[in-house]
Amino acid sequence: MSLSQELIALEDRYGAHNYHPIPVVLEHGQGVYVWDVDGKRYFDFLSAYSAVNQGHSHPKIIKALTEQAQKITLTSRAFYNSELGKFEKFVTKLFGYDKLLPMNSGAEAVETALKLCRKWGYLKKGIPQNEAVILFATGNFHGRTIAIISGSTEESSKNEFGPYLPNLKLVEYGNLAALQTVLSQNKNIAGFLIEPIQGEAGIIIPDDHYLKSCFQLCKENNVLFIADEIQTGIARTGKMLACDHLGIHPDMLILGKALSGGVLPVSAVLANDDIMLCIKPGEHGSTYGGNPLACAVATAALQVILDEKLAENAALMGELFRKELSKVQSKWIKAIRGRGLLNALEINDTQDSKTAWNICLKMAENGLLAKPTHGNIIRFAPPLVINEAQIKEAVAIIETSLKSIV
Repeated sequence: MSLSQELIALEDRYGAHNYHPIPVVLEHGQGVYVWDVDGKRYFDFLSAYSAVNQGHSHPKIIKALTEQAQKITLTSRAFYNSELGKFEKFVTKLFGYDKLLPMNSGAEAVETALKLCRKWGYLKKGIPQNEAVILFATGNFHGRTIAIISGSTEESSKNEFGPYLPNLKLVEYGNLAALQTVLSQNKNIAGFLIEPIQGEAGIIIPDDHYLKSCFQLCKENNVLFIADEIQTGIARTGKMLACDHLGIHPDMLILGKALSGGVLPVSAVLANDDIMLCIKPGEHGSTYGGNPLACAVATAALQVILDEKLAENAALMGELFRKELSKVQSKWIKAIRGRGLLNALEINDTQDSKTAWNICLKMAENGLLAKPTHGNIIRFAPPLVINEAQIKEAVAIIETSLKSIV
């Protein structure tokens, strides 16, 4: 038994079976590459679901991590710490908000936004107690907590985890008329939670008119427009935020993943005072949220994005990737879509087929890591530090892999 097989067997024996990984065991990474325990190198075209936008083991982020770790890592929010206020100022100024509420995982940040939205609905909009409604878009993925799956249409996330949280209602993604109808019929709607691009659903990009109009409808109906940019934010789509492509400034912005460059869990909700100050001391919190280690790392991670112009590089390299991939001749290519370096290849087979999975296995064999979503869609999201030569080499691997599947 190889070392990889031994380590996979350990996870299978002692770990919960809530994931189905590609069978490679990764040991270290640098930039756009990762290496397995046997020393084989791969292009990382998943980037930990866009958490590693700055590339693996970025020296400036690791420097911030190690320097801060030698000072103090955690105080809890029972006390002030030397890094949180500086981090909050930096991020709020960068994104244009009054306040930031720090958390850890993306799902925690979404939960925070839901609580904050409800609180605002009662205190500011005057919704009767326990009647606030929050709208979710069909096909969404915001996490897997009980509250979040209550607004999900993904059966694998929610089946047999009920009963579900009430008053989280669904409206069809991309259907402006449906949103307009719901808003006109229910005055107790506090917020509309939406991904500007649906990542887990297969990189589903609505037309620009839809999101702009959703934003305007929310304004007209005094409903908070809440953008989940956990995956699409931090330069992934070619701008700092996917909403920036449309000139939309959400009432609440949810960030995570690449906020720390993939070094440790850091997430945040941003909003202006009228919304954020609805929550008072003792009403919400997190032992690790806003810890000094996270603040130092996230500040460095964001500075890397700015200094290295990674949003601009994502725009250029994403365009090149789609152009090169469109030249590939394969019966398996049904559609190519994306924005920046968040891209998808829809495989010409059914959702219940194993074709996309087999293509991913073949790509891994050839030195590139990606993973299917929704059965027949392969997501391609390399670190944003990738260059032109690496894009072309990666597309050659994808082409070879596609042609090897008969």
